[in-house]
Amino acid sequence: MNSDYRKNSLTLLDAIAMGTGVMIGAGILALTGQIAALAGPFFPFAFIAGAVVTAFSAYTYVKMSNAYPSAGGIGMILQKAYGPTTVAAGAALLMALSMVINESLVARTFATYLLRGLDMPRDTWLVPAIGVSVIVFAWLVNVAGNRSVGWLSVLMAALKVGGITVFGIAALWAGGISFEATGGQQDTGITGFVASMALAILAFKGFTTITNSGAEITNPHRNVGRAIIVSIAICTLVYLLVAFAVGSSLPLDRIVAARDYALAEAAEPALGRTGFYLTVGLALVATASGLIASVFAVSRMLAMLTEMRMIPHSHFGMPGVIRDHTLVYTVVIAALLTVFFDLGRIASLGAFFYLVMDMLIHWGVFRNLRTQVGARGWVLLTAIGLDAVVLASFAGMKVQADPWIVVIAVIGMVIVFGFEHFFLRRHPPETHHHHGA
Repeated sequence: MNSDYRKNSLTLLDAIAMGTGVMIGAGILALTGQIAALAGPFFPFAFIAGAVVTAFSAYTYVKMSNAYPSAGGIGMILQKAYGPTTVAAGAALLMALSMVINESLVARTFATYLLRGLDMPRDTWLVPAIGVSVIVFAWLVNVAGNRSVGWLSVLMAALKVGGITVFGIAALWAGGISFEATGGQQDTGITGFVASMALAILAFKGFTTITNSGAEITNPHRNVGRAIIVSIAICTLVYLLVAFAVGSSLPLDRIVAARDYALAEAAEPALGRTGFYLTVGLALVATASGLIASVFAVSRMLAMLTEMRMIPHSHFGMPGVIRDHTLVYTVVIAALLTVFFDLGRIASLGAFFYLVMDMLIHWGVFRNLRTQVGARGWVLLTAIGLDAVVLASFAGMKVQADPWIVVIAVIGMVIVFGFEHFFLRRHPPETHHHHGA
């Protein structure tokens, strides 16, 4: 079977647009209010702290992607770090699932902002219905091919980065550059602030989208790392600007109450009704483009894992190559999550899966690959330590607030690694596999 990758089909600008597209689509739109609920009035600084942790994490991905650019980068990193083992396959599947979870998060965010713009109830069946519809739209764009994804990603990234930046500046100006999100009942202390960093990190995890398209990016040994660094830097600035803009427009309790559509809620008092509608439109563009980029990346990662024989595959009678089939798998799973989980639980589940996978990647590279790729051991160990502190704080907060999502996350990870152990025992993968390097 052939997954039909096309070398040099994505430029550096395409890659940066895809990375920022995924991050801005989910991060600032879906998570601002949830981060504020945990971090209290210091929520803008949670984005700074999340960016610092992400920078340490990104170091590993940059080093590995520059050395071994691949069309399915996370799977490639894990396979090289651990070999064709249960740990590698299970962690790769956790990453794929966290990306699919992100898609359902973005899809529900799209629906929430649309209904808010139409002044319709946001606790009805319309949220999952609209969410599933936009997932199908993202699938259709991806079926059209790489150039459609690249061109649309660049266009939409430019629109939303520019538009959200204008929103932030205008809201700060209208609010008198004062910070209203103080006081209230959201005093969760340092533990809550550290726990909020888990969601802030989730807001940055879209940079991994770039690693999963390494073999298709022009001059990948240099441009994959460049695209990662630039996209994280852009999003850090945008997140900070918008967080302070939201905080200058609304008191903390209103930000938390409107956690699923905080930007739209902040736009009206700062910019009036016209600004409100423009912000809703901007949110729809941002979420749709983020979804398109995420579907593009995760389907390629699943295709590579299939070719490495680390996950099972069946075409179920569908025509086409592996990539076509994994596109379908991706959107079906994302649609199911969109129907059955709300935004808060989707974000929490994604954070648990991603942080565990991230620590496994850093540990594998530290033990087995740091010399080959020229990585500094202390940076890798610092990344593991920061992830562990954030994960422990986040899990502690969730055990008190929503213990069932912790149980679901643990059971999900046990099932993933148990399934991979059983599958690999019955179907040993190839011990050597090079794809797209």
